[in-house]
Amino acid sequence: MDTSRLLLLIFMVIAAFECSGSANLPIEDYDEERYSFVEGESLYFVPDALKTDPLNKNFTWFRKTSDNKIENITTDENESVHHHGGVLLLLNPLTKDSGYYTGRRYYPSGQWSNYYVEVNIYKPSPTIDSRLIYGGVENSDQNKKVECPALINKICTTLKGNFTWNKDSKPLEGQHEAVLWTKGPTKSDDDIYTCICTWTHNGKEYNSSGSRSVKHEDTSSHRDVEILSPTDKEQIAEEGVGIKLNCSVFCGINVKPRCNAIWHFDGAPPNRLAGYHQTTNTVNEEPSEKTISTATLTIDKVSAEDFKAKFKCIGRGLYKNGSTTLTLKPRESIMPLVVGGVCVFLFCVFAAALVKCFAIDLALFFRSCFPLSRCHKDGRLFDAYVVYQMQNADKVTEDALCQFVAKVLPSVLEEKCRYRLFIHGRDDIPGEDRLELVEDRMKQSRRLMVILTPGSGSESETSDQHPVSPQNPVVGGFDWQVGLHHALMQREMSVILIQLGDEGPQGYTHLPAGLQHLILKSAPLRWPEGSRGAAAWNSRFWKRVRYLMPATPAKRCPQSAII
Repeated sequence: MDTSRLLLLIFMVIAAFECSGSANLPIEDYDEERYSFVEGESLYFVPDALKTDPLNKNFTWFRKTSDNKIENITTDENESVHHHGGVLLLLNPLTKDSGYYTGRRYYPSGQWSNYYVEVNIYKPSPTIDSRLIYGGVENSDQNKKVECPALINKICTTLKGNFTWNKDSKPLEGQHEAVLWTKGPTKSDDDIYTCICTWTHNGKEYNSSGSRSVKHEDTSSHRDVEILSPTDKEQIAEEGVGIKLNCSVFCGINVKPRCNAIWHFDGAPPNRLAGYHQTTNTVNEEPSEKTISTATLTIDKVSAEDFKAKFKCIGRGLYKNGSTTLTLKPRESIMPLVVGGVCVFLFCVFAAALVKCFAIDLALFFRSCFPLSRCHKDGRLFDAYVVYQMQNADKVTEDALCQFVAKVLPSVLEEKCRYRLFIHGRDDIPGEDRLELVEDRMKQSRRLMVILTPGSGSESETSDQHPVSPQNPVVGGFDWQVGLHHALMQREMSVILIQLGDEGPQGYTHLPAGLQHLILKSAPLRWPEGSRGAAAWNSRFWKRVRYLMPATPAKRCPQSAII
């Protein structure tokens, strides 16, 4: 213990005897701590032993001045030097505030504990004073870890301050952690790194800083030679064209004088052969200090003999040598690649054309492979609601429509494909309310199948449908309106358009706007009446109809998927 500290302790003991009249001695004297900083910075000090109770009120602070006087530290926050219990604050102090500070904690027994801290405050200078450096970082690591000094780190952690770093008094962008990693430092990066903590007390900002010196130590390490290039056993070359071959070897760290790469041509250096030139360059890479030697062999014109020769890359280190052999290979013609590429392209085009032509067949095939995998669980009972119109149709059109709706359509889709259709006049219940019937059956159908004939669907035609028979033709008025509403507005069902015969002189311009919109999106399927195999369920027409119908008919779905 130095003389000044001994005198201070004697003074404290005598003062305690006079005040209490007891002979109690301190419970413990803690080791002295030392901190240094410059004017304009601040200190927030809490003894390590008071981490759990820094604001203990049974605590006083004293300071011994340069003339050996003892001063009590005030608790007045307006003073630059004051304390809050065990917390000592020096806010923007001056050099005169340097000295030995003692904190005393009193216990109910009359005993006490002493805490000591030496504070040195210096005038600012253009360069960082060596007395302000908290240790150094000296090693040969490529990336060095620079930790913020413990006091500054503790202040920032306690007061939730913000970290910044300076290098040679210049700010480092993007560094706001308590630990700074230098990226590949070398001797040129040796410098002073300063950790700065900006913290707030009573609404005002203060700075505390600490510096560390970083030095790079040169090390050398010899290793077994490692061949970096060439990595392949062969290299493509063209006869009559010049080429350069690189032989690169790694020998260790900072071993430049003992690292050498060289090419041998059929067992001997090719330096004296005409048309062959070899150069060697050995460097210590920055910042890793790895020693790499590279020999470059230049061949002015590759000859037929070069394709038969063996080029040996040799690396020579302190302990062991390493080598690898390289041969030249003539460049092959690209015609096989071109032909192969064209064949692959044509095959892809052909495959795409096949898929496009047989897309519907493929879709129907996979439906048959997984018949129950795509059952609808919407509770609908019908696969399609058939709507059509006979009003103002001639006898031929009327007969064709009745034949298609009453016989052809059910015989293919219901009997052979097992779909469930709702056809007015056949599936309705006599006496049931017309409007409720249409609305209910629409909601229970997954598709709306619209049968178009010349002149059908006119907006002026709004008469109701009647049973299916030549004597009582079906007319699509209300059915069409409800179906288009479900398809276009509510988007509850898809539409399948089938055209019987020609569309007539007016085309589709006389149809409702909603129906014209659907026709523009998907052209109607034309019924090939009279053609060979038209009624066959696997004809082109019926395949397209089945493709547009639900993947799995309602009859084939499990009962739990329908109800």
